[in-house]
Amino acid sequence: MLKKLFSFSGRYSILHRTWFAFFLTFVCWFNFAPFATTIGKQLQLAPEQIKTLAICNLALTIPARIIIGMLLDRFGPRRTYSMLLIFAAVPCLATALSQDFNQLVISRLLMGIVGSGFVVGIRMVSEWFPPKEMGIAQGIYGGWGNFGAFGAEFALPILAVSTSFLAGGASNWRFAIALTGIIAAIYGVIYYNSVQDTPPGKVYKKPKKNGSLEVTSVKSFWAMIISNFGLIFALGLLAWRLEQKNIHFLTLSQMYLAWLLLGGLFAYQTYKAWQVNRELLIGKKTYAASERFQFGQVALLEFTYVTNFGSELAAVSMLPAFFEKTFSLEHVVAGMIAATYPFLNLISRPSGGLISDKFGSRKWTMTIISVGIGIGYLMTHFINSSWPIPLAIAATMFAAYCAQAGCGATYGIVPLIKKEATGQIAGNVGAYGNFGGVVYLTIFSLTDAPTLFTTMAIAAFICAFMCAFFLKEPQGSFAAADESELPETATKNSTVLLEE
Repeated sequence: MLKKLFSFSGRYSILHRTWFAFFLTFVCWFNFAPFATTIGKQLQLAPEQIKTLAICNLALTIPARIIIGMLLDRFGPRRTYSMLLIFAAVPCLATALSQDFNQLVISRLLMGIVGSGFVVGIRMVSEWFPPKEMGIAQGIYGGWGNFGAFGAEFALPILAVSTSFLAGGASNWRFAIALTGIIAAIYGVIYYNSVQDTPPGKVYKKPKKNGSLEVTSVKSFWAMIISNFGLIFALGLLAWRLEQKNIHFLTLSQMYLAWLLLGGLFAYQTYKAWQVNRELLIGKKTYAASERFQFGQVALLEFTYVTNFGSELAAVSMLPAFFEKTFSLEHVVAGMIAATYPFLNLISRPSGGLISDKFGSRKWTMTIISVGIGIGYLMTHFINSSWPIPLAIAATMFAAYCAQAGCGATYGIVPLIKKEATGQIAGNVGAYGNFGGVVYLTIFSLTDAPTLFTTMAIAAFICAFMCAFFLKEPQGSFAAADESELPETATKNSTVLLEE
């Protein structure tokens, strides 16, 4: 695959167009972090408010990734991605025009929807590449797309400074943020007119039922319900944070109302899950062994994504301010240094997928990388002003490499579970990455950076233990059949499932 990677024809053209769509959504999603301290000073925000905005940036991505996953499986990645890119202009312009904390909260909550774009490309890439190349293909998509976080942290401050003459000599963050949304919207139109959901002659498979994931055992049903509750909990945690002192976006009664609405959402999710799986639950339907998959395995992948992508979200959101304060740097310089973390996505996430393809065991790849994540964040725990800046950067990059390689390894497995439900499964796993980001950033907002790094390290070591003893090797992980080039009837037996 690597020899043909830059051919820009056939499936490789789809891969490049899709990772660039993901890249733009991440530029938009992370366009606030490089200007956090500048915006705070201009709009007179308290430090707690700035930290809370970082959490808001992640919050709605949690339900959005699940909803986008359902829409994706039903309408296809071409239409779904295009509309999401066009929508990105709304929160970008809203952020650029914001005059106070409340307006920023609303705009960043909406921006969280844009962060769900990652899920769409997972399905697109899985349609065009075979199982034996799934790790590297998904790694390139995810890694080069995630490079958008680097683009935001490195390029946007330069753009803001270079256009400062338009803002009376001050850093023109409003123009930089608005421009990202306009570019994303334009590319949304281009993407719609330049890709297709599947290779010629291949039928796009849709779930038989909509509204919830169709599971294959009663045990998996209850595991899914518990998983859904975890995501609702993260949103409830955000509502609590927005009510705390020095924030006061919500009153106490409004927080309780938010909790009540979240309880109603969980009840509705549970009802839809029961509706979709009713025949299974009452004993009227059973699944053949070839059709089954364990949701418990999905839940474990959700946990791996908490420890790798969740920690990446937290780190990317707080590192610019961390380097600025720790080493007394200008915000532009601090942003560039912090950008070394997302910069590694260019190689780390693809290499994680490639290792998963070549190592011969996706299970042990995931285990070993999780140990590396733990070691990396233990190292960053000790960074302080006495450290040489190059050494601090090196420690940060080691943690970054392991976390991002873990993302690639996770999504080397996700598309191999149940093809027609890839969007929903990818959405669930992706949402837990945001769950991790919300929890980690909430911890950071209440404590400090060393505590955050220690927490992320401990979670990674626990994840490694869980993978070693409970993660199962997907059957057919390294199948040579190229589904993108075979007719539907010939690919029926090559759909890879996790057996119960």
